Amino acid sequence: MIDTTYAAMMARYNSWQNRSLYGCAAGLSDAERKVDRGAFFGSIHATLNHILWADQMWLSRFAGTPQPAVGASDSVRMFAQFEALAQARTAMDATIEDWAGRLDPAWLAGDLTWFSGILKRDMSKPKALLIVHFFNHQTHHRGQAHAMLTAAGCKPDDTDLMLMP
Repeated sequence: MIDTTYAAMMARYNSWQNRSLYGCAAGLSDAERKVDRGAFFGSIHATLNHILWADQMWLSRFAGTPQPAVGASDSVRMFAQFEALAQARTAMDATIEDWAGRLDPAWLAGDLTWFSGILKRDMSKPKALLIVHFFNHQTHHRGQAHAMLTAAGCKPDDTDLMLMP
């Protein structure tokens, strides 16, 4: 399905896109970032919080890093202040790139079993599939943030993978 090169490439893509979105979002006021814009999680700020929360949750399962301090229902409120959210995002992106760069092909070939707090049951899926989901989830919600930022007058970088520096 995938190999370690895919994970490393997507980790770099994740960092590049987050630098673009957060750089753009930093130019907005706190009120502009937090206004409900009708997206799935409402605001730019809430959406960025949720993406970070999910990344923390998946990395805790993949690499044993700390789980987020809040549950899924509070994922959109994990960080109230944008500066703290941006710092946590930068740190998580470095963690993701480090993890992806050290990914063992043998680990990638196995299954992962975990308890899903959202579904309230044990789950087991191929690790390769879950890594694709991990990066797809980021991309999906970053697309929402990109659209909200564009509507707010910002100009984030293009999102095409082939344009990644």
